[in-house]
Amino acid sequence: MLRLPHALAAALAVALPSAATAASPQSFRGEYTVSFLGLSIAKSSFSSHYENGVYSIDGSVSAAGLAKLFDDTRGTISSKGTISGQKMVPQAFRADYTSGKKASAIDIRFANGNVISTTVVPAPEKRDPDSWVPLGAGDLASVLDPMAATVIHAGSLDKVCGRTVRLYDGEMRANLTLSYASKGSISVPGYKGDTVTCRMGFEPVAGYRKGRKALNYLKNKSRIMVTFAPLGQTGVYAPIRATVGTQIGTLIISARRFEAIQ
Repeated sequence: MLRLPHALAAALAVALPSAATAASPQSFRGEYTVSFLGLSIAKSSFSSHYENGVYSIDGSVSAAGLAKLFDDTRGTISSKGTISGQKMVPQAFRADYTSGKKASAIDIRFANGNVISTTVVPAPEKRDPDSWVPLGAGDLASVLDPMAATVIHAGSLDKVCGRTVRLYDGEMRANLTLSYASKGSISVPGYKGDTVTCRMGFEPVAGYRKGRKALNYLKNKSRIMVTFAPLGQTGVYAPIRATVGTQIGTLIISARRFEAIQ
């Protein structure tokens, strides 16, 4: 199966705008670039709609700049579910990617926040039981898909950090731990105002190969910083900038546009 490198996948995951809790219909739009060593390597755009406790998010991701010469990957991503109190409760997630003539897809279905089915196309290769950490019975309970995992419900900027997110991407279960780093401000088209930056810790839990260097680096050495900004007056905070340290350099994800749609 074609999979984005985990560092890039994580970078794109933290760059997705997400949900609002108000009962009245609300829509948001975000556009992002991913750069490496000053060069643009990917771009993404997302639109989201929220009404009566139901959310839907649709987006596209594609290689950009020089990266297209080596890996012309592009894809679409969608997520939908409900909002219960201050919690995202996913119902379905789907990602479809193509690279050249190769295509892949991930489809995850949920019930009450628990994974009930995962379909991966093409099917994963047979795992070596001696080197693979399998998913356990409780690993897929109360988890979020890569899009729902990016949203933070909080009473204020001061309460955004200081939490652990249980992420499932269709193969791997990981914990994303957010701890407070700093406050600041930012100005991009659609938003000008206060932000909070959290340091993100990455810990693979299950569904991965032991000894994988990229994952070990993300867990033990990578410096991952995520800056959040509010989505209007909803009490919801979404990433507006992130940096992800990798073995070969730092990925930077920046919002080109971050706005509510009237």
